[in-house]
Amino acid sequence: MFVDPACAHPDRDPAMTLQHFTDGVERALLDRMAQGDMGAFETFYRLYHPRLLRFVSRTGRVLEQAEDLIQETLLLVWQNPERFSGTSRVSTWVFGIAYKKMLKALSRASRRSADVDIADIEEVLGDPLGDFSERTETRDWLERALDELSAEQRAVIDLTFSHGMSYEEIARVLDCPENTVKTRMYHARRRIQAFAAAQGA
Repeated sequence: MFVDPACAHPDRDPAMTLQHFTDGVERALLDRMAQGDMGAFETFYRLYHPRLLRFVSRTGRVLEQAEDLIQETLLLVWQNPERFSGTSRVSTWVFGIAYKKMLKALSRASRRSADVDIADIEEVLGDPLGDFSERTETRDWLERALDELSAEQRAVIDLTFSHGMSYEEIARVLDCPENTVKTRMYHARRRIQAFAAAQGA
């Protein structure tokens, strides 16, 4: 009999319960991959390819290299599943690998990756990211606003709003202190809010 993991513990947050359930499935796949199970890898690949494609394309703006970066990331997972320490969610580990490979690609392309200094930008009231995933009418200007951010800031935005990660998880992915994640989010929000105000959004 199938039991919806979100209903198994009604006192828990359904989203968090589902995350734990999903992570358990992914850990089991890693265990099977460590035994050389190609079928497990194919399942894992199907789970992560679309998520990594969105992350790499949106964060690094390297669509032409995205497929190669994803292949390299998932190949490393297949070849070294034992590198997963078990101290985080599987997704945190996988996205961390992809992020490091993306930064190397950006470095090779001599792309700017430093945080934007926006100390002189006046804070704009409102939060255009409040319903980030639903405001389809603002998608065009939001994409242009994201182009103004560094890769690190775009990573924080995307991992938060598209992948539902906490600041603690994002810090693991980006291999930086949690306070650094919060600072990047603060500056990214201000930059996007300023852009929104300039566009009259």
